[in-house]
Amino acid sequence: MNEVLLKLEPVDKVEIITLMDNYIDVLLPGTDIVERPLLSKGGKIPTTTLIAEHGLSILIKVYDGKDIHTLLLDTGWTPIGVVHNMNILGLDPGEIQTIVLSHAHMDHTGTLVPILDKISHAVDIVVHPNAFMSPRFFMMEDGNRVLFPNTLDQEILKGKGAKIIESEGPVSVANSTVGVTGQVERTTSFEKGLPNAMMEKDGQVVPDPILDDQAVVINLKNRGLVIVAGCSHSGIINTLLYAQKITGVNSVYAVFGGFHLSGAFFESIIEDTINELKRINPSVLVPMHCTGWKAIHRFEDEFSDAFILNSVGSKFTLV
Repeated sequence: MNEVLLKLEPVDKVEIITLMDNYIDVLLPGTDIVERPLLSKGGKIPTTTLIAEHGLSILIKVYDGKDIHTLLLDTGWTPIGVVHNMNILGLDPGEIQTIVLSHAHMDHTGTLVPILDKISHAVDIVVHPNAFMSPRFFMMEDGNRVLFPNTLDQEILKGKGAKIIESEGPVSVANSTVGVTGQVERTTSFEKGLPNAMMEKDGQVVPDPILDDQAVVINLKNRGLVIVAGCSHSGIINTLLYAQKITGVNSVYAVFGGFHLSGAFFESIIEDTINELKRINPSVLVPMHCTGWKAIHRFEDEFSDAFILNSVGSKFTLV
């Protein structure tokens, strides 16, 4: 029997609000699970609206009896997007108690400092130690490097009042109602990471396995695990299997986040991913960000009862 590394207290309700994603559609209908932002207020359509970008940011509220815990997973890319969308949605950054960074790529960390600037209290930032490694880059076929911007500076973050929690292993936060997986164990045969990602380590250019990739895990009472991933560079199936392993909870109720199945290299494993997801059998499936158009449509075809199309501003309520 596997040792339970992440003991999570079951919670009564989970709210997930999409602050940033690649897609927005102000005409999408709601359901009993998802509430869409209103097109008009007071009978008038406003002159500005929510914006989308190639990035991801998700506000998570966990209801534990009378206690409410508010966390932010990732912060999008541009310095304006998430802050703008929070303002449009009437959300107060000051409510955020913990920020989790799924990994260090710019489309998940870009608005971190502007968000911290709007929070007057100390904030925990949960991050894998490798997130601070630099330089990291794509190695192109012609030998040229495409360098990732270094958006994380520990001294700057600490100067903004952040308490940095570095951990390779699982971490529990919010009175043990929310878990962060830490470094995800990679066991599937088909999820092989980002093929041309490289980094400099000890003076050598080596492949970058993006070990800082991690996800958020919550145990929803009488339902099972709610898992929210960033980009799933470890593989979304590896992420789900690891969440089951470290929590000792086999039932996966809901899966949100980027599954990184976009582009020719990853499109070849869409069907393998679908087959494994069918075995895991989530009741709610919300692919986001880097999942890719082809994969999202296949998920809609194969998981018609569970699939929900995401859009910036969508609020999911799980009970």
